[in-house]
Amino acid sequence: MTVMGKYRAMFNLGLQNTIIYRWNFLFRAVSGLIPLLGGLYLWRALYAARDDRSIEGYDFSAIICYFLYIMLAENLVTPVEDEWQIAADIRDGRLSSYLIRPFDYMLYRLTLFGSGRLMYTAVAILPSAVLLWIYRADLRVPHEAMTGLLQFFVSYALAMIAFWLLEISTVVFIVYSFEYFLSGRVFPLDLMPAGVQRVTEWMPFMYEAYFPVAIFLERVQGPAVVRGLAIQFMWVMLAFGGARLLWARGLRRYQAVGG
Repeated sequence: MTVMGKYRAMFNLGLQNTIIYRWNFLFRAVSGLIPLLGGLYLWRALYAARDDRSIEGYDFSAIICYFLYIMLAENLVTPVEDEWQIAADIRDGRLSSYLIRPFDYMLYRLTLFGSGRLMYTAVAILPSAVLLWIYRADLRVPHEAMTGLLQFFVSYALAMIAFWLLEISTVVFIVYSFEYFLSGRVFPLDLMPAGVQRVTEWMPFMYEAYFPVAIFLERVQGPAVVRGLAIQFMWVMLAFGGARLLWARGLRRYQAVGG
């Protein structure tokens, strides 16, 4: 079997395994719309209470588009428990069975990540489509491949901590609390003070959600797009390199203790 054929088979196997969780994916997608709708009603009340119907260049229609784009980005690229599954493989000793197989574990997990996101998106498209249809006049379809890679490599690097810690939940929750706030999921990052924006521009989190959405809303244009893509690519490479380094160091520790 060729290398591509090997990973294609893994992708198909991942699809078959995730079909089992299709109802869980559907319920998760539906429940994810509840805070989104709550946020939109909150923003509606905020705009209704203002004489100026624009906040830093965002009118209410733009805010609606922003959060709908965020929803799309999350459906397409956000990992679903990948770091927990990888950490469990390490902690429970299942990693040993993968190490003797003729494939790269990171590529194996990346393949499963792709199949899982495809299945989740397919299941979540129905409840998402209802909301998208309501606001269809304002929408364009976003796409940003590097966003998915960045989120996967960050999750993979976090999971590598399991080589040193039996329980990684505290570290993951701390990192994800920063990610949730600084990725633009709570509010558009360009509503923050200019000094804070300059700091967040050099952090990886804004490139996981806010940056691709800002491009499609034309909040980021010209040289700023090129600079942002360069910074995003830098973080993808750093996250990839960090994940590989932690894997190599952790693997030596894993084998040393008889994993």
